[in-house]
Amino acid sequence: MTQNSGSRLEGKVAVVTGATGGIGEAIAKRFLEEGASVMLVGRSAEKLQATRNRLESNGKIAEFIADATDEKATAASIQAAVDTFGGLDILIANAGTEGRIAPIESLTVDDFESVYRTNLIGVWLAMKYAVEPLKKRGGGSIVALSSISGVIGFPTMAPYIASKHAVYGLVKTAALELAPFNVRVNAVGPAPIDNRMIRSLETQFSPDDADAAREMIMSKMPMGRYGTNEEVANLALFLASDEASYCSGSIHMIDGGFTAG
Repeated sequence: MTQNSGSRLEGKVAVVTGATGGIGEAIAKRFLEEGASVMLVGRSAEKLQATRNRLESNGKIAEFIADATDEKATAASIQAAVDTFGGLDILIANAGTEGRIAPIESLTVDDFESVYRTNLIGVWLAMKYAVEPLKKRGGGSIVALSSISGVIGFPTMAPYIASKHAVYGLVKTAALELAPFNVRVNAVGPAPIDNRMIRSLETQFSPDDADAAREMIMSKMPMGRYGTNEEVANLALFLASDEASYCSGSIHMIDGGFTAG
């Protein structure tokens, strides 16, 4: 990656779903700093407004209320970006949920469906409605948030693991379909990132001692620590920018070496 220039996304329009989460907000902030206009998409009006308030001094920004699983709202959010900023160049399909931790035999159909509706169908819906405006711009970049869980297994996390594998499959298929239109499609595969989601998982793994779960997880990381939201945002920036002009159809790991083992 090159040094930051402050204009790597100048004139670009980006939609960021799950924009009120740690990774989503960090990506939106990074994109604004690099000259993009950003449409924040999330399901909580209160959180969206608070996120916008924190970020609006960085550049052109708007927000749209949409649950990732709601097809009409998702379509409307993409259209709102086009109407507000004049087009679409970048989609960051970031909305996701960790779901419930439980052995396979203890899981319910709802445990699977609730995770799949957000983590997979939500990503597909955002892609579906982004394709036409991206084509109209002569190309662009789609980045979907997968996970190290998109390439490994892990006990008691079947719905999440399966959904993130499926995101990678969706990305590979979309990359092949959209390559003739100069639309690049990639996945990002973070290891545990120091934010709300890992706090939830720590508590589910060890309800009586979340700190012990944290120490256990970090002990398995070759670099001995969690990643940060900002580190993920830097990778998303590269994939969204013209610097990644020949990158498509892959999952780009950001995992401190975890999947190298």
